[in-house]
Amino acid sequence: MSVEGHWREGNRVRLLENGEGFYARAFEAIEAARSEILLETFILFEDEVGHALHARLVEAARRGVRVSVLVDGYGSPGFSGDFLAPLAEAGVVMRSYDPGTHPLGIRLNLFRRMHRKLLVIDGRIAFVGGINYSADHLLLGGPESKQDYAVEVHGPVVADIHAFVRAQEGAPGADGDRTHAGVEQGGDARAMFVVRDNHAHRDDIEQAYREAIRGARQRIIIANAYFFPGHGFLHELRAAARRGVDVRLILQGEPDMPAVMMAARTLYRQLIGDGVRIHEYCTRPFHGKVAVVDDDWATVGSSNLDPLSLSLNLEANLVVRDRGFAADLADSLDRLWEHHCEPVTLEGLKRRPRWPVPQPVLYHVLRRFPRWAGLLPGHRPRVVTLAAPSRMPAPPRPLAATCVDKHAGG
Repeated sequence: MSVEGHWREGNRVRLLENGEGFYARAFEAIEAARSEILLETFILFEDEVGHALHARLVEAARRGVRVSVLVDGYGSPGFSGDFLAPLAEAGVVMRSYDPGTHPLGIRLNLFRRMHRKLLVIDGRIAFVGGINYSADHLLLGGPESKQDYAVEVHGPVVADIHAFVRAQEGAPGADGDRTHAGVEQGGDARAMFVVRDNHAHRDDIEQAYREAIRGARQRIIIANAYFFPGHGFLHELRAAARRGVDVRLILQGEPDMPAVMMAARTLYRQLIGDGVRIHEYCTRPFHGKVAVVDDDWATVGSSNLDPLSLSLNLEANLVVRDRGFAADLADSLDRLWEHHCEPVTLEGLKRRPRWPVPQPVLYHVLRRFPRWAGLLPGHRPRVVTLAAPSRMPAPPRPLAATCVDKHAGG
């Protein structure tokens, strides 16, 4: 299968590392917005970063900018009235993707989340990546702060991102195919916006990775927080290593979710046996979802390489063909590889504690997880407009077609 995306010529793409790099540029763009701010994020917390964003969105709306925000109902489960009221009073439209009830404080809507992180300003500038709006993306947050990446992009591909986000609002938007030629040319990079949903684009992001892996001739660097791809992906990765490609994986060594590292480690022995080199990032939790192939292919986005991202969640990545951008990302990953990671070896694996569950059993359970999750009682995801507790929320409306989960009822 091929990717259902469109390569756009003439873009300028800038790598942004960690919250320090991303928030500075995103907030600057929000402050300069003239007509429209469209934002989607998995997590928005009421912490120093969330309040900094909040202040800028309120100010933008008060000066006449149309502001629309979509958060995930699981990742961002609730907001105080003091947070929501100023947004509503300024005219910001704040919505939640599929919020659920929490009996006994337990969140049950675990799967098929809106995991994208997108920001589009005036239809001219877009940001795509894996960074949420929370203080744990700032290095000053201490040992639990996350290592992560995003991109700022100018050029024709922004029209595709803009049209996509407008469609998620259920609002008429520019068709990227008709308008990309009229967007200001940003640079020399070719770029393609790729999404994963539960309707028409179920495996587009995975296929973008696999096409690049099959065509690799020199190197593959994949740095991903949650790594447990399917058999076909692993087969092509191992085949690349066997034909002499320098295949490197940077995975979590200090995970925010220990089960994730346990799952990835069930794959290590076979991958190393075929020549794949693996390093675990041990400075702090790794949250990135990025890759470089050869000298001119790279991707940055929200999609992990695990069953949730590849089979259930709503995700978005930017794929870039540009030597300069690929070199910038490769340089950043090389620094992690050399100075912040520990190599994984077959001898070292022998010294690690035995698993409480036999590794073959764990592997096959995890491999079949998306299929089993799809059998859970389903429902039609909804978007709910949020308001302060004293206000009556607008009734939920059905999602745009690209968001509808066909595993759910109907």
